[in-house]
Amino acid sequence: MKLSILMPVYNERTMVERCLQQVLAAPLPENMDREIIIVDDCSTDGTWPILERLAREHPEIRLFRHPVNRGKGAAVRTAIEHATGDFCIIQDADLEYDPNEYPRLLRPLLDGRADAVFGSRYRGSEQTRVLPFRHSMINKFLTLVSNVFSDLNLTDMETCYKAFRTDLLKSIPIRSNRFGFEPEIVMKAAKRNFRIYETPISYHGRTYEEGKKIGWKDGFQALFTILRFWLIDDLYKEPYGRGLLNNLTGTPQYLGWIARVLRPHVGDSVLELGAGIGHMTARLMGRRLRYVATERDPLYLHALTNRFLRTPNVEVRKLDPEDSEDFARLDGTFDTVLCLNVLEFLDDPARTVRAAARVLQPGGALLVLTPQGPSLYCGIDRRLGHRRRFRPEELATMLEAAGLRVEQSWQINRIGALAWKIYGGLLGLQSINKLTLKIFDKTVWLWRRVDRLMPWPGLTLIMLARKRAR
Repeated sequence: MKLSILMPVYNERTMVERCLQQVLAAPLPENMDREIIIVDDCSTDGTWPILERLAREHPEIRLFRHPVNRGKGAAVRTAIEHATGDFCIIQDADLEYDPNEYPRLLRPLLDGRADAVFGSRYRGSEQTRVLPFRHSMINKFLTLVSNVFSDLNLTDMETCYKAFRTDLLKSIPIRSNRFGFEPEIVMKAAKRNFRIYETPISYHGRTYEEGKKIGWKDGFQALFTILRFWLIDDLYKEPYGRGLLNNLTGTPQYLGWIARVLRPHVGDSVLELGAGIGHMTARLMGRRLRYVATERDPLYLHALTNRFLRTPNVEVRKLDPEDSEDFARLDGTFDTVLCLNVLEFLDDPARTVRAAARVLQPGGALLVLTPQGPSLYCGIDRRLGHRRRFRPEELATMLEAAGLRVEQSWQINRIGALAWKIYGGLLGLQSINKLTLKIFDKTVWLWRRVDRLMPWPGLTLIMLARKRAR
């Protein structure tokens, strides 16, 4: 295994060599290698020649440099892009934190209990330098605000020592260039339902006379960052497929509307295809004897596993809806199969419908939700990864051909169809902005009640079909 130590550096010529000596000598768990990824953020005090010399002397060091000063967040972002280890730890170059405590940070990750581990300066560490009262109070206040909006119970949100599984860290988009990186990564890890642990660490803080760089302006920036990423669900680095779809439609009131339609037809033994990060799973799993949530994307699988780790009636499994052999490996049959926002992404949706029908008990229900109306297909669909939008008769024919009998269908969200037409068709946009989506979600209570009064088809098509008895 390998640990990637991510080190942003800016104007630390008096400290950086001593710090790197400690990082190079720090103990690591058995059979673990290290790489030190240093990003010099355009230092102007002679730090860069020192780093070049150290990189020549130590092959573990990989050295990069920004042509202009951009801030700690930007340097960490660059380091993450170049990380190749199984785990990452962020290490400042100022000797405030002790590299000898790496094993303590890594232990929950290696045991498989955690996805992220934060070192806390306020959990009774062996050595902590006494610093001005106002510094501690500002840190604790920012942690309190972060906890309120992230619904976590951290004691030290602003800590530098944060360790992550590399695959998860690489999947998070980092937007903050300065010290806003700390609250941003905490908010996004919380929204992604990471299993976060804290462990006490030593702290040898510096004063401003000794070179400390964070200031009062960064405190206000941290508050703004917390609020920004509480409002915005910017959770996946690549806006691909259903990752973007979760941002667009993963709004609680809208999802509640869909769940209200589906819930009366969901039985006790449920298979959900393409469960994503579990938004609909959480709304439909209640009182079911067995609920199998499946995904093929490893990031979504990880999110599902974390979210339902302690939910005994929910089982998370890897299943590719385009692979018939994955269906054949399922244990038993189901009285309900949910296929929600899946078919529009597939090369051959009919094959998936046939495979889903085979795992249904006679009389079992297949509930399909797809985007409706080929005439609405636009740049928004293409960016989402949609290959098609369905006509009701087209979807019904596909279900009938799989040995199912269509019992009922719904077209919902007619106001959404109008917005889709305006944004994607008339204006030619590739997305609907998040403010519009938030306003829509807050007014779903109204649109749900007047939906049937609107004289045009809905944005979303839901169809209920049952398997014929043999």
